[in-house]
Amino acid sequence: MSDAFTVLWTHDTCRALRKAGRVGERPPVAFSGVHSSLPAWTGARAGDQVYGLHVNRCQVFVVSQMQVIDMERRDCCGTAPATWQDPAYPGHGDWSMLGAAGCGAAAVHVDATPVRFDMPIPGELLARLVRRNRRGQTRALKYVVDGRLERSVSLQGFYRPTSESADELAALVGSAVS
Repeated sequence: MSDAFTVLWTHDTCRALRKAGRVGERPPVAFSGVHSSLPAWTGARAGDQVYGLHVNRCQVFVVSQMQVIDMERRDCCGTAPATWQDPAYPGHGDWSMLGAAGCGAAAVHVDATPVRFDMPIPGELLARLVRRNRRGQTRALKYVVDGRLERSVSLQGFYRPTSESADELAALVGSAVS
């Protein structure tokens, strides 16, 4: 059975996606890391859904829905760096803004929806989003006021929404794609 996760993409990441002309393109890869400079995709396995989220002016957007294919270095990643000065993933230079240069970055190959910045999570859904930890404890998002996210700190990291919240996110993406 597959799981779902959310990951917050920062303003810098989203700005770099726009600047590089990646809006409308499907990312083939994202990056996980062992350092706080990157989200650690711990717990994610092949087949899991990951929702790349972005917060702009207190509104949360689904930027891309990604299905994890694998978390292995492949030929498409390019030659592994010989020195610390070499790029970590030269084969994915077009998508390096997703964390290729992060400390301890590891490639996560994905099958993703196109990058977009026009799919807001409605306020009533945002207020219902609940995540759960590995022990099964649940917690709603903090700082949701009148359908707006007042502070993005409650989304920072790599979180597992409950199955109900994951289903609602999937329905939102599915209705936007149709």
